[in-house]
Amino acid sequence: MIPTDRTCYIIGAGSFARLLTEPEKGDLMIAADGGYRHYEKLGLEPDVLLGDFDSLKLVPKHKRLIRHSSIKDDTDMALAAAYGESEGCRRFMLYGGLGGRLDHTMANLQLLTALSRKGYAAYLIGEGNIITAVTDGRIEFGTLASGMISVFCAGERAEGVCERGLKYLLDHAVLTCERGLGVSNEFIGQEAVIEVGRGTLLIFWSETEGLEKARADAGRKEYL
Repeated sequence: MIPTDRTCYIIGAGSFARLLTEPEKGDLMIAADGGYRHYEKLGLEPDVLLGDFDSLKLVPKHKRLIRHSSIKDDTDMALAAAYGESEGCRRFMLYGGLGGRLDHTMANLQLLTALSRKGYAAYLIGEGNIITAVTDGRIEFGTLASGMISVFCAGERAEGVCERGLKYLLDHAVLTCERGLGVSNEFIGQEAVIEVGRGTLLIFWSETEGLEKARADAGRKEYL
């Protein structure tokens, strides 16, 4: 299916406090296993309930229920993202994917990387943080952004990395998976840009700052 501008909201069983943005008409809402409880607390009914239901401990009745075996190669969050992709979504808001098991957190960071390399925008939100991945592209932040921002290489190398409008600058640097050169940078009240010419970056900042101003990946630009 050709991707659309639909946003896919996925809530997993991990730490969850609130939605950063509200789903709009036509967006796809998926509960990944125990994330169904978070939807219940929000008073929202997900479009799809999916998983092996080991976290939820039961299989509730739902109009669109997709049950997977507990013996599987992907996490419930990854299966939910694959379903969203099959429905034409190209922007993914992932909640309930932090604050629990560290191995699942790592799997969710890999999921961000995979979605970014397909040309999609994806955000992992929780525990006071927003994490996104950028592949062969850039993101921009406005002058109101404040606090810390960290950048890591997702893969062997990320080349042509530039950080402008931040306390510490990078100019066509090379980041690797062996050193945290991009950790603990700071917004300074200027328009900020983070760019990578070749490779994928994982970018962390505070949830209180909201989403970035703009994104340009693989030759396209989206204003959020």
